[in-house]
Amino acid sequence: MKIISASILGLLPTAVAFAPPVAQLVSPAVTAYTPNSNVSLSPNKSLKAKEVSALQMTSAVEPPSDGIGTKIFNAYTKTASLATTLFPLWTVIFTGIALKSPSSFSWFTTEYFTGALAALMLSMGITLTPADFAKVASRPNAVLMQFSLCYAMMPVLALALGKAFALDPSLIAGLVLVGSINGGQASNLCTYIAKGNVALSVLMTTATTLGAIFMTPLLCKGLLGAVVPVDAKGIAMSTIQVVLAPIAIGMTTNQFFPKFVKAILPFAPVVGVVSTCLLVASAVAQVADPIMNAGLSLQLPILLLHLVGGLVGYALPRLSGFGEVASRTMAIETSMKSSAFGFLLAKLHFGEYAARVPSAVSVVWMALTGSILAVIWRYIPVTPPKTFDRSIIEKYPPFKPKKAFKKLFGKSE
Repeated sequence: MKIISASILGLLPTAVAFAPPVAQLVSPAVTAYTPNSNVSLSPNKSLKAKEVSALQMTSAVEPPSDGIGTKIFNAYTKTASLATTLFPLWTVIFTGIALKSPSSFSWFTTEYFTGALAALMLSMGITLTPADFAKVASRPNAVLMQFSLCYAMMPVLALALGKAFALDPSLIAGLVLVGSINGGQASNLCTYIAKGNVALSVLMTTATTLGAIFMTPLLCKGLLGAVVPVDAKGIAMSTIQVVLAPIAIGMTTNQFFPKFVKAILPFAPVVGVVSTCLLVASAVAQVADPIMNAGLSLQLPILLLHLVGGLVGYALPRLSGFGEVASRTMAIETSMKSSAFGFLLAKLHFGEYAARVPSAVSVVWMALTGSILAVIWRYIPVTPPKTFDRSIIEKYPPFKPKKAFKKLFGKSE
């Protein structure tokens, strides 16, 4: 928690020094990124709220003056936008460095790892308000579908792949842990690239993140209790500390200090990219030798977990009647797990050292798979829906035998 507080305090002077006045920061791009922004928009502007992402939080800000602070801020926004767009490339570069020279990240201890992971959750939390959860409750169908994909299909798929490739029990445990954790925050950026619904992506990430508090230890205990020792209570406590607490802090800050949040919001994407790269590199560096020695017997099942998970995460919603945009969003959310969090849980609560390896390998394949799906879908045209999503009744109306009989025989009602 000390690292979280230090991160907030560190952003404050930077935001005050270079950011334009708060009134100028409230651009449509910033408003659209927040999940509850569609509520405040008029119906004819609802499409824009789904087409704008965290990338535009930095590039859409228009400072009011030409002072030195404004010039520095303009240069920052352009650089930050480019750096955020290229985050998959940074992931690959940091992975290569970690494999080549693991000692380069020896300074990134467990305390820093935990802090960086909490920073990711905090950057998501400051975009949320209690109203967002009320919105999820009023339109739960897409969120519930993705929640079931995350915590039902993916753990079973992970277990099946582990057994199919005859992995050691400790590696199976690590693979199942990857399948049993929440969606990663990087999925929000990939959702934008794939022309998905960014606001819905944030809501789904939040739902699975909060669900990890009870679903992750429950699944690990149920699926792995007889395979390797699992500290279910410890996993639950770590999830509360690393996930729930930062989100609660972010939401509270957004609720009671909105001007401060609006001032630091353009800096959040950079914090996310830097944190993600360090998390990936640190996880890979700590198990570099096992990764290099594992070969295809471990690389292939982990790749298939994310790839097949993403494809099923797209096909099943489409077959269930969801639109293209929502299906793309669910596919990326399902494929891109929070592998860094899985590595932390394996390190803290799994008795076998080898159980960490699948999470470290997953960090790389998760980022690459999600990015590839996003880039492919980016160049496949899609007409965005005019509404956030349909309700269950609208999507699946109740069956009326009399109406169906008349329609079958071509009789008008």
